[in-house]
Amino acid sequence: DAAAFTAALRTLVNNPQFSDVMFVVGQEQQKVFAHRCVLACRCQAFRGMLSQAPVGSQDSSSSVPPQGPFILGNVQPEVFLAVIEFLYTNSVTLNSHIALEVLTSSVEYGLQDLCKLCVKFIKDTLSVEQVCEALQAAVTYGQVDLQQHCLAFIEGCTAAVVRTQGFRELSDVVLARVLRSDRLAVDELDLVQAVREWAHVSSAVLERPVPEVAALPVRELRLPLLAPSELVTLESYNQQDLLIPVENIAAAWRAHALRKGSGVPSRLCRPRRGTRPRDHHRHLEPHAK
Repeated sequence: DAAAFTAALRTLVNNPQFSDVMFVVGQEQQKVFAHRCVLACRCQAFRGMLSQAPVGSQDSSSSVPPQGPFILGNVQPEVFLAVIEFLYTNSVTLNSHIALEVLTSSVEYGLQDLCKLCVKFIKDTLSVEQVCEALQAAVTYGQVDLQQHCLAFIEGCTAAVVRTQGFRELSDVVLARVLRSDRLAVDELDLVQAVREWAHVSSAVLERPVPEVAALPVRELRLPLLAPSELVTLESYNQQDLLIPVENIAAAWRAHALRKGSGVPSRLCRPRRGTRPRDHHRHLEPHAK
């Protein structure tokens, strides 16, 4: 009975009885007990770790494997225990607070099956508040399936997503990727404002000028979709932070003057799913095709 076998192994998770290695985890310095034979046979990273004596050991050349403690200060105990649980049982107990960090640990430890379990859980429990953080992690760790799932989620409720803290913490590369979508369910004017707020947060965090941090995402804003009155307001705001290059705004004005998107990439003249119709859009449609 595989279930009974798994249940029996689960009783050994963080059980000091018969353990032969100890970890001190997180800022809480929580002790976590384990069995080196299980860790070593299940994970190459742990095998390497357990074959070396801890820093400061008096007998690093001893043939007796070290018992620790091994200090892991940069991981939450709950996250580390989830990794240990997987190594013992080939299953994992996740919640929305730790799933992304367990995904990170699964990549760091080279645990592909744990990575798949994390991705499935994240997809099944995705929320407006967490989708941007999940997308950032998916891009960082090359999880293409999760990237696509997150982007589809964002496209379905864009107006709510752009108001979240997670949106403001996206990297410029990931934000630009989101802004390339035709299916965002939000008007372009609201997107411009969301990118402006994102840029000011990024500028403060990175201690770099707004135009510099926003250079990549701003290229994906579809300014020709805005009405002349909206462009006037945009120019007024732009004088304060120089978010958008002057030539980009000039190109939008030229599209109005010539009644076509002359000199503007076709994607920037294409209304998104959530774009509010404006009278001049009919002049852009032939160019968009």
